[in-house]
Amino acid sequence: MTSTPDTIVLVHGFWVTPRSWEHWITHFENKGFRVLAPGYPGFEVEVEELNANPDIITAVTVPGIIDKIETQIKELSKPPIIIGHSAGGAFTQILLDHGYGAAGVALNSAPTEGVKVVPLSQVKSTFPVLRSPANRHKAVGLSLDEWKYAFTNTFTDEESKALYERYHIPANGGILWGSVLANFQPGHQDTWVDYHNDDRAPLLFVSGSEDHIMPPSIQRSNAKHYKSKATTEHIEYEGYAHLLPAQKGWEQIADTVLEWALRHAR
Repeated sequence: MTSTPDTIVLVHGFWVTPRSWEHWITHFENKGFRVLAPGYPGFEVEVEELNANPDIITAVTVPGIIDKIETQIKELSKPPIIIGHSAGGAFTQILLDHGYGAAGVALNSAPTEGVKVVPLSQVKSTFPVLRSPANRHKAVGLSLDEWKYAFTNTFTDEESKALYERYHIPANGGILWGSVLANFQPGHQDTWVDYHNDDRAPLLFVSGSEDHIMPPSIQRSNAKHYKSKATTEHIEYEGYAHLLPAQKGWEQIADTVLEWALRHAR
């Protein structure tokens, strides 16, 4: 017999903070759920402080991020629904593989280790970081134009600028370079998951058709890598860019993925 999850954990991606979930937090809280949106280690401060002090960002590691979130989940009385966006989608997959969560949703997810699909739009979106190996030791931000291309290409210029000013922070160049090199180095890297794990909670991939940085082809490939008996599904929304959680109509997507997670929760 299963009990219905009463907590939702929202995991943010790179170039943003938990602030990017602000509307989803309110939306799910209004439905009676406890909502946790943990920042990465050191991200307890606001966007403005992280932009002023990017050394906090360069200190972050994937194992540190996963450990912090797992520590919070362990304190819950029941397994939560875990929803991750972008890099947070990859972290959601890792958390599920580690045995956490009643169900997971990966929105415009970054790939886990072994997914080798690299669309040209992704190369262009991540070029500000990957143009130089020296960026492995830096926090690298996006210009407004780069943000527009990678995150908000279906938004108006006014919407894109407002979201850039409210959400954008630099990203950890070392983690991004590590994700690129993961498929070319021996042994399991930070974003490895066991694609044959039958005990993993159900997982739903959600793609925005117009996403430049994590196009649907990446999620389709990622989903196909799973060879376990655990439920793995993929749906695509037409007209949505990478910053799907902030695009007009996000409420319908939030409700759909919540219904899916509750229906499949183990």
